[in-house]
Amino acid sequence: MGRSLWIILAVLGGGLILLIVNDSSGETFGMSNDAFGQTLYLGVWGAVVAAGILGSGMRLGYVARSLALWMLLILVFIAGYQYRYELQDFASRVTAGLVPGSPLSITDSDGNHTVMLDKLSNGHFGTRAVINGAAINVLVDTGATSTVLTAADARRAGFDTSKLSFTIPVSTANGMARAAQVTADEISIGAIVRRRVPMLVAESNALDQTLLGMNFIGTLSGFDVRGDRMILRD
Repeated sequence: MGRSLWIILAVLGGGLILLIVNDSSGETFGMSNDAFGQTLYLGVWGAVVAAGILGSGMRLGYVARSLALWMLLILVFIAGYQYRYELQDFASRVTAGLVPGSPLSITDSDGNHTVMLDKLSNGHFGTRAVINGAAINVLVDTGATSTVLTAADARRAGFDTSKLSFTIPVSTANGMARAAQVTADEISIGAIVRRRVPMLVAESNALDQTLLGMNFIGTLSGFDVRGDRMILRD
């Protein structure tokens, strides 16, 4: 190992001297000084690793298998990073198929999000939203100015309904009711996330289903309906 170290240091020193001498010409052995420097750097590190492996006394077969395993892991991580958006889309499709009402999120290479919602058996578009960390089933209501939570869903989202002031008149499928103003820290539909969203909480038993209103939908770049599917664009 001692002789190998001296050889490595000698190669490194000789390379540095060549770079200094050829600084004005910009080339060393027909290569640009930058390329030569990178080659020298990688070569020295390769020599250090090789010397360490050979000096460890490990069998070459074991070393070769270990290096091959590490190379495979590195390639898997690189591939996972390069295809991260496709993998996210695949996971979203699997989730949407396994959990009814789950939104299907697609993210393009520019990081733009599109979420697709399927029509429910009742003929309305609905999905599973996450409000303040709580999963809540919502109906999309483009006729509603604001998102309106049922009292039960409001409690799931962390609001203390006993301390709310129900003074705002609202029209529901069950008739006129009163609601209270709150602000959600975060609401997300698939990959589309909005923070500090004002919404209403209906009185107990005044609303059967939480409604996703235009104060959320209006923040999107666009949305449209194609058959039994609604498409939301961030």
